[in-house]
Amino acid sequence: MTLHRSDSETPSLRRILGVDPAASGPTGYGVIETDGRSFRVLRYGALRIPPKRLKSSAGACLHDVHALLCQIIEEFHPHAMAVESVFTALNMRTALRLAEVRGVVLLAAEQHGVEVRSYSPREVKACVAGYGHADKKQMQLMVRALLKMEETPEPSDAADALAVALCHIQGEQFASRFGLSSDRLTPPTRRVVTSSSTRRQSAARTSGLQPTR
Repeated sequence: MTLHRSDSETPSLRRILGVDPAASGPTGYGVIETDGRSFRVLRYGALRIPPKRLKSSAGACLHDVHALLCQIIEEFHPHAMAVESVFTALNMRTALRLAEVRGVVLLAAEQHGVEVRSYSPREVKACVAGYGHADKKQMQLMVRALLKMEETPEPSDAADALAVALCHIQGEQFASRFGLSSDRLTPPTRRVVTSSSTRRQSAARTSGLQPTR
């Protein structure tokens, strides 16, 4: 889905491509444009590979994910790509499949000279929802609220990709505000969360949970 397409060439605008790689389900993607004060969603969605194509070739999924990301990069020219890292609690087989998909994601970025940053699922949730164990519904609602979207982003994989992009933008803003290099932020999301009590309370109201302290 494409929203608020912007063709502005204003130097202060930055575009971030968020990617949520998947081992078996859809791979989510989302492009956000920001001037440091407001956000504009340019495109989001999730690539689901048809079962018939998956059976036709062992590399079909990897090929299609790589082709899609190359297309998005060439169309929107993002300044950076934010990717969710491999979840360490996955079983070995699933982790290997996820690593394969993540590999072609990184390949697409390298081929187009796009900087890549990785964020763990907990870091992304803590940054966006103010709670490191937020569920998918909470994340969808928080992404919608933060990006001022008219509808809840669907599927949840697309919302996760937008959340990863938001996490990266928060880190960049923190680094810029305090004159730090983004390379030395370890990790930026945890520092942002310490001053996000309002966002924590909002996430708690969304789910009925008590905000963490």
